[in-house]
Amino acid sequence: MSDTGFRERNDERRLMELGRNLVAELDLETVLEQLLEIARDITRARYVALGVLDDAGQGFSGLLTLGMDEATQAHIARLPVGEGLLGELVRDPRPLRLARIAEHSRSSGFPPGHPPMSSFLGVPIHIRGRAYGNLYLTDKEDGDFDAADEDAVVALAGWAAIAIENARLYHEEARRRRDLEQAARRYEAMTEIARAVGGVTQLDRVLAVVVDRARALVDARVALVVLIDGEEMVVSAISGVDPGQMIGTRFARSGSVSGHAIRLDRAVHLHDAPLEMSGPLRARLAPRDGLLVPLSFRGRPLGVLAVFDRLSGGPAFSDEDALVVEGVAASAATGVATAQGVAEHALRRSLRAAERERHRWSRELHDQTLQDLAGLRLMLDALAEMDDRDQIKAVTQKARTRLNDAIAQLRHLVAELRPLVLDDLGIGPALRALAGQMGASSPADISLDLEFGYESGTASARLHADVEEATYRVVQESLNNAVKHSGARAISVSVAERDAEISIEVRDDGVGFDPDALHAGFGLIGMRERLQLVGGRLRLDASPGGGTTVRATIPIRRSD
Repeated sequence: MSDTGFRERNDERRLMELGRNLVAELDLETVLEQLLEIARDITRARYVALGVLDDAGQGFSGLLTLGMDEATQAHIARLPVGEGLLGELVRDPRPLRLARIAEHSRSSGFPPGHPPMSSFLGVPIHIRGRAYGNLYLTDKEDGDFDAADEDAVVALAGWAAIAIENARLYHEEARRRRDLEQAARRYEAMTEIARAVGGVTQLDRVLAVVVDRARALVDARVALVVLIDGEEMVVSAISGVDPGQMIGTRFARSGSVSGHAIRLDRAVHLHDAPLEMSGPLRARLAPRDGLLVPLSFRGRPLGVLAVFDRLSGGPAFSDEDALVVEGVAASAATGVATAQGVAEHALRRSLRAAERERHRWSRELHDQTLQDLAGLRLMLDALAEMDDRDQIKAVTQKARTRLNDAIAQLRHLVAELRPLVLDDLGIGPALRALAGQMGASSPADISLDLEFGYESGTASARLHADVEEATYRVVQESLNNAVKHSGARAISVSVAERDAEISIEVRDDGVGFDPDALHAGFGLIGMRERLQLVGGRLRLDASPGGGTTVRATIPIRRSD
């Protein structure tokens, strides 16, 4: 084999190896850089350039060069944009080889500062039948470019087309994968928050879960929720710093970054916001950067979820972080709106219940106590006109009886409002006093069976005040219903601590009733509301002619 044939065989092997290496690379920028280096090495050209065509295929969207340093490029008045000789391949994408650039009819010379160039080789790169760009090589070291150089660069352009397409597909697939991962992460954040707040209707608990999870998901130093209250914003929950001096902090909604995020209805990066944070928050948090995402439910703004100072890779938050926080905010807004709705509904029920109680007290004061006092006044008026001692004594005795009845009635009303014995002595003595009072004014025989750990010495502390009051009110209302409506001859009351619950049962042998026809006068709404506040449950068993049994359970909590 001749030396020429051996060199050609070696060049072919080397080109194949270089092409395989090029195709194996998946980073587009690296592919293009290697393409220029390989083209220079196999042709021994001094200068190499790659003009990447724009979408219209009429000019360059980018120009990569090799062999010309930055200082030289800086002195060139204007870099090529795909006109003149370079544009020839744009118009006619076929290989072009010249011994002298200046001899071509399309040559328009070089701009000021451009180094002189002589020989020229241009080869187009096609990807899936569409022009991607052109390889330009000038000034071969040992003469002009020949047919072998052209064949080698044409082959290289084929390898390059495969490598560029692979890199572009890889990057497109990577982008789609990132998009899917971001969507999955956002969905996971939404699901996690929805699962965490599901079934929770206390607003403060919902907000505490939201700020804790949001802070953890994006590794923030601080997370907080500010809610709208009229024209102001109120810090309602915070995680990452002591909440003592922050919760309840108010600032004007207008002119604040939070208000800005609400107006735009999208996430706002603190470093891009045209406004500064409110003075109190800025002074106490001293954030370097942050992300504020509006909370809105069915188009109604509720407030803002904000995270500040990313701990890893921060302090700024990425667009991916914004997607995660937006996912948290979407689920959080539903939880917040639900909790606010429950709180508003509970407030309305509480107000209605309070109004019913006021009407009842008004009726009882008017129908009995005030009537007794009015009668007493008439007796005293008549007494002033009497001279007979026996008559005076009789009227005085009647007046004393009327006065005692009025005092007893007032004591009864006061006890219903808030029995002092419950505060002073506890639930056991309070229930005994209640049964005694009810038994004294009722023909029914009331029996009482009580078991409390604090009274028996098996518990070191009384029940929590909320638990004691709920227990007392359930028994009180059940006894009231039995005495007033059942016509019972016997009423039994059992209250005992069993395992981790207080078990309450009030049973009577009265006329019973149809539970489906029950009306509000029985006070069951109030009992259920009180039990819900302490995590309790209520059950009612009744039938016409079969008596009534009220059962309730309350989780045990003790005073600290």
